[in-house]
Amino acid sequence: MKVFIAGIDGYLGWALAQSLLQRGHEVAGADNMARRSWVEEVGSWSAVPIAPIQERIRMAGKIYGHEPLFSSIDLCDFLELRKVLHFFKPDAVVHLGQCPSAPYSMIDQSHAVFVQNSNLVSTLNLIYAIREACPEAHFVKLGTMGEYGTPGIDIPEGEFEITFRGRSAVLPFPRQANSWYHLSKVHDSHNLAFAARIWGLAITDLMQGVVYGASVRGLELTGPQLATRLDFDSVFGTVVHRFCAQAVIGKPLSIYGTGGQRRGFIALTDSVRCMTLSLENPPQPGEYRVFNQISQVCSILDIAKTVREQAIKKGIEVNFDTIKNPRTEAEEHYYQPDAHKLRALGFIPLVHLCQEVDCLLDVMAASSDRIRCKQSVLAPKIPWK
Repeated sequence: MKVFIAGIDGYLGWALAQSLLQRGHEVAGADNMARRSWVEEVGSWSAVPIAPIQERIRMAGKIYGHEPLFSSIDLCDFLELRKVLHFFKPDAVVHLGQCPSAPYSMIDQSHAVFVQNSNLVSTLNLIYAIREACPEAHFVKLGTMGEYGTPGIDIPEGEFEITFRGRSAVLPFPRQANSWYHLSKVHDSHNLAFAARIWGLAITDLMQGVVYGASVRGLELTGPQLATRLDFDSVFGTVVHRFCAQAVIGKPLSIYGTGGQRRGFIALTDSVRCMTLSLENPPQPGEYRVFNQISQVCSILDIAKTVREQAIKKGIEVNFDTIKNPRTEAEEHYYQPDAHKLRALGFIPLVHLCQEVDCLLDVMAASSDRIRCKQSVLAPKIPWK
């Protein structure tokens, strides 16, 4: 299968590219290196050094026997994007090339506009480019569980059955996003469902939970050329990464509010496996399907306790610091999402939180000097209000 990855230089994109190459797929990708510049803008960097993209591409070719075709284009440049897809003629397109940070979108007016414009235009350009250059290609779009918010009832996979005034229908589940970033993903979902309906595109929308980890089972993600990036700051780093970074430099784990916020989580290994399952089991033309891509549900306090438990085993003392929540969100709530469809395709989670936290602490400890010299980025500085 020929797979085009938009955002191939990113955290998920680089890991997925290597996994697909190892499985014998032909891979091409595009990236404008924006993730690197965004992280630099907020004063941080990857906990593990990463090489320039051309070095990464050359090493991937050496290791896996096939060098990915790479284009340094901006997805907002429709003509160049269409040209690349027309040349490569992919069987599937994976869209990972968006700004993935809720805090970044909440900095100010200009960042809110940038995130919504960039994310929405990139998706619209991709579906138009697919329609014109490779209309039979399967489009896999990375959404987010954050689209649903915390509604207080079970969360289905995209749609639910409702009865109102004596009549029943299957409708999209209401989205209650909690940042300009998450709202951009909500708009994406509506646009994708529309594109499948009017053009007959085959589309998978992955509502992914919080991803964490520095490794993918079966891959050697070591050294600057092969390692995927590992962000730990409060803007682009996930809470698991941030807590592990704080632990290894002797800082208390900063828990927002009560820590009762519950979310779906998934290790990088399992995220890559889910995306691969989606690619290798495409929907029918005209089908828009939604998968909730999570492996377990935890509270923020659960994460903190797990990090402390694993750190203590390594002789690292860990304390907690409860701070005022910079976000506007429910801190105690019901949260029960469905996640059946990927399991029906054969997905069984391989990695539990405590296992990957154990590995992350080792990786972060080896990079403690890099973390320590950027430790100011661990503290949240972007209020929602």
